[in-house]
Amino acid sequence: MAAGYVGDVAIAYDRDLGYVLFEHHAADIARRATERSVRHMLEIAAGTGIVTRQLRDALPKNALLTAIDISDSMMDVARTKFLPHEQVTFQIADATALPFDDEAFDAVVCQFGVMFFDKEAGFREVRRTLKHGGRYLFSVWDSRRYNPFASLTFEVMKQFFPSNPPQFLELPVSCFEIDPIKEALIRSGFARIVISVQRREYDIMDVAAFARGLVFSPVIEEIRERGEVEPEKIVAALAEALTREYGSNPTRYPMQAILFEAEKP
Repeated sequence: MAAGYVGDVAIAYDRDLGYVLFEHHAADIARRATERSVRHMLEIAAGTGIVTRQLRDALPKNALLTAIDISDSMMDVARTKFLPHEQVTFQIADATALPFDDEAFDAVVCQFGVMFFDKEAGFREVRRTLKHGGRYLFSVWDSRRYNPFASLTFEVMKQFFPSNPPQFLELPVSCFEIDPIKEALIRSGFARIVISVQRREYDIMDVAAFARGLVFSPVIEEIRERGEVEPEKIVAALAEALTREYGSNPTRYPMQAILFEAEKP
C-alpha cells in the first residue's frame, strides 16, 4: 500500500472507503485463495486489514497468515481487527524485497497493491517465496473509465485546480492494461494464468463520508501543498457530483476490477 496512507488518512481510508471499494472484492479473493489447502499464506500490501480479516475467516484455524505493508499507520488499524490467538503476523516489509525464505508460502494475495510498487521486482519475489504449485492472486482496478472514484474525483479536482490538479488518484487506476501484466507474470516464471474482469455495483449509504474518504486520502497532501482551497469544499463538490451522476438514497456506485490468478510451476 502507498506510504502516503499515514495517521488520520489510514483511519479515514478504512472507515469511509473500506466497505464501498474493498470489502466485496476482499470476500471474493479470500474465497478463491482458500479453495485449495493452505498452511501458510502471505498477504502483500495488507493496508488496514480488510482482506486480512476475510482471509483469516476463510483459512483453517491452524493455518498461518502473514500480512505485510510499508505503512505502520495502516498496520496499526489492521491489528485492531484481530485477537491474539488468531495466528496473524503483521510485519512492515517491502513487496520488492520480501524478508522471507524461498518457498515459504502456499499462496500469496495482494488486493489493489501492485500499482504502488515495481511489478517485475514484486512478481519475482512472490515467485521466489512461493512453494511449487503455489498460487498468486492479485487484483488491480480497471481504468478510470469504469471507476468513478477516480474519474469523478479528478474532474472535481480540475474545477478547483484547473492548471495543476492533484494526481494521486490516477495511480490506483494506472494498471488496467492486461497484456503487460500478463507478460510480466510469464517473464517472472508464472504459469496457468487466469484473468477475469469483475464488474460490480453497490450502494453508498453515506455519500458525504465516501467523498471525504477520497479527498482525505494521500490526495489531501497535494491539496494542502497548493493551499488554495478548503478541503471540505472539495468534499461537498465531490459528494454532489456522485449524487448527480449515480442517484441518491442510496447512490448506486459502479466499479470494475481485474483479477489475476497465477501458479508457480
